[in-house]
Amino acid sequence: MHKDSFLRYLQHEKRYSQHTLRSYTADLDQFFEFCEGEGKPFDPSKTTHKTIRTWVLTMINNGTTPRSVKRKLSTLKSFYKYLMREGVVVENPMERVISPKMGKKLPVFVEAEKMDTLIDNFDFEDNYEGIRDKTIIELFYATGIRLSELINLKLGDVDVYNNSIKVLGKRNKERIIPFHFELRKTLSEYITYRNSEFGTDLNYLFLTAAGMKIYDKLVYRIVNKYLGYVTTLEKKSPHVLRHTFATHMLNNGADMNAIKELLGHANLSATQIYTHNTFEKLIKAYKQAHPRE
Repeated sequence: MHKDSFLRYLQHEKRYSQHTLRSYTADLDQFFEFCEGEGKPFDPSKTTHKTIRTWVLTMINNGTTPRSVKRKLSTLKSFYKYLMREGVVVENPMERVISPKMGKKLPVFVEAEKMDTLIDNFDFEDNYEGIRDKTIIELFYATGIRLSELINLKLGDVDVYNNSIKVLGKRNKERIIPFHFELRKTLSEYITYRNSEFGTDLNYLFLTAAGMKIYDKLVYRIVNKYLGYVTTLEKKSPHVLRHTFATHMLNNGADMNAIKELLGHANLSATQIYTHNTFEKLIKAYKQAHPRE
């Protein structure tokens, strides 16, 4: 089936993560089901731009956000680009489909004082899970790494002597991220406890209570749980901690290009969304300092 060969191509040649592959699979399956519901079993050579436009309208009418619609269309665009390359189709219907416009969504972040409260004052349980959870929260906030990057960290990726971690990011691009002394202490304590509990046969840094590799849903639950103690934000996810890291770094004078490298962004435009809070800070400073205010 064309879908399977496309997904293999994304996995082995494009080096997409399992999380991304699951998203692509879900998007394609949804479109195929829509085609079948229209009485037209999916045939890539017969699917027209009109069918795709109808799918888009159906999603919007059902309450799908413009951001989600745009992502699903991006999946379909990649799929048809692959089919064109393989000679499966001679025309690309996606060339006549326009994605819905989106308002610019500003990143959500936790205030610095609340992060200090969580890290310095919260009473994490004095057992493996408690020490692990504290380390995960601190690591996200201190380095801004992605969920998938944290899950795949190995013991050998942590250099407590040079205060840095080695991260394998998107497209298998490696980067080194420094961290502060407090995280060094937390990581050292965690690694000692982890190795005494489970040994080093399984090389992944973070493990479940059963000694298996940690997984994305568990990490999401951990972050959601602890952020819930200090913030009323609706969204409490690992990505919020990534936003928090970048926003706080920028507000404290970090160079935009340095933040780009730390986050593993391919270009500066992806990093510039974090200027939102800096501008708010400028407004506050202006109101406090300008003699006419």
